[in-house]
Amino acid sequence: MKSPLLSLPGAVPAEAPDEGVAAHYGDLFREQRALADGKGFVDLSHRGVVTVSGADRLTWLHLLLTQHVSELEPGHAADALILSANGHVEQAVYLVDDGTTTWLHTEPDRQGELVAYLESMRFFYRVEVVDRTAGYAVTHLPAGSIAAPPADAVVRETSYGRDLFVPRDGLRAFADTYGPAVGVLAHEALRVEAHRPRLGLETDHRTIPHEVGWIGSAVHLQKGCYRGQETVARVQNLGKPPRRLVFLHLDGSDVRIPVHGDDVRLASDGPEGRKLGFVTTSVRHHELGPIALALVKRNLPADAGLIVGADATAAAQEVVVAP
Repeated sequence: MKSPLLSLPGAVPAEAPDEGVAAHYGDLFREQRALADGKGFVDLSHRGVVTVSGADRLTWLHLLLTQHVSELEPGHAADALILSANGHVEQAVYLVDDGTTTWLHTEPDRQGELVAYLESMRFFYRVEVVDRTAGYAVTHLPAGSIAAPPADAVVRETSYGRDLFVPRDGLRAFADTYGPAVGVLAHEALRVEAHRPRLGLETDHRTIPHEVGWIGSAVHLQKGCYRGQETVARVQNLGKPPRRLVFLHLDGSDVRIPVHGDDVRLASDGPEGRKLGFVTTSVRHHELGPIALALVKRNLPADAGLIVGADATAAAQEVVVAP
């Protein structure tokens, strides 16, 4: 779904997986600094929006999600996952309840499969699941913003800012009030800096929550049964995940930065060495320079020097998920 804010001055369209919104509006680092200072907003209107209403909505979602939401208070945000029977991550959802309806947003173009799964699990519960993407858009006000949300917005407040569900036909008026608009590349840079994983980038078909640091933030270890819980409990109590998320400081002398999927190897083994992982997201940060997240084998030493990609870009790692 193409955002009307792509017509704003300087807007440069984003590439996959963020097609439909602006990558930036002409000055990437200025936009990052604005977000870090609590100014402006990010257009995330390409994300999927789903609502669940009905008297049983929270107790029903509690049975399906990895998060404890049966007693979720109105206005309180929660992150949650939907897992396969084998414990692999299938969906990541970001939700808030307004007292009568639970609002969720998810990755672009993933709302259809989310709705299909939820509908398949309705059974006798008093719930109604609706894809609201055509009528509502997600925008983001950064942490530190003093702007008051519009009266018709549903607000999801987190430690890193506020996600707003706003009527899609009001996006242009929203931009006039809450500008300057900031592109998704700046939003991604702050996400990588904060080590926050993203479905489809930090995950693949084999990912379990422990590997990317979702235990605690999106997975509640003391709640009742949900699909995939056996894997979560087994890894938590008896073992270690096969891979772990790391944060990389990249050599800033190269013009090119690594891309999603680029191989990670030991520097001591050189470019022909054994592949030990892959880059998940790389960005240029306004203070830290080129940085990235990567998924590597768990037993990779935390102090090992690394190289990334065909250009053998040097990388120093910081631990996100403990070996």
